[in-house]
Amino acid sequence: MKLKISKNRVDYEDAISYMERHVADIHDGLEDECVWLLEHPPIYTAGTSAKEEDLLGADFPVYQTGRGGEHTYHGPGQRVAYVMLNLKKRYRTPDIKHFIWSLEQWIILTLARFDIKGERREGRVGIWVVMPDGSESKIAAIGIRIRRWVSYHGISINVNPDLSHFEGIVPCGIKEHGVTSMHALGKDISYEELDEALQATFPLAFKAQK
Repeated sequence: MKLKISKNRVDYEDAISYMERHVADIHDGLEDECVWLLEHPPIYTAGTSAKEEDLLGADFPVYQTGRGGEHTYHGPGQRVAYVMLNLKKRYRTPDIKHFIWSLEQWIILTLARFDIKGERREGRVGIWVVMPDGSESKIAAIGIRIRRWVSYHGISINVNPDLSHFEGIVPCGIKEHGVTSMHALGKDISYEELDEALQATFPLAFKAQK
């Protein structure tokens, strides 16, 4: 598997084009699996379950995308990890639920390295943290697509984005809870530090698929 890290912001359309090509090449045995760490300029994306009424404002470009899920925001201060894996090779029997569990575990293990307790919540996509006042906020999002048992799209972790940018949407269709970041939780983390943690925890999160 190869790791690709982009230092400059990547336009969303360019990222999709790259993933489409790479996923096809993985399926055909022409390319290795790939995890791509990057940052996008400010955008909103609408997944296959997105509802028009959940787009509250159009301050940034809105992209229709083939991943699962609803509306989400990407932008500066948020680390995106696109995960292009051959699920047929990673499972005796391909299992999408197990794959999503592993993505969640990857985020949880990574956050734990910075003393942040990320948690799953039944019926709520993504990873959540309990705030000091007892409320719950989302710190990481998950949205994937599978084509011929090769995955793409992936996860995003809020490092230090402008949280007001999430106000233009109902994130993932969930109105009752907020959005937070590592910085808002008092963690001054660089992309380099987060990337190192993501690399270290990836095999731990995905070993159960072997």
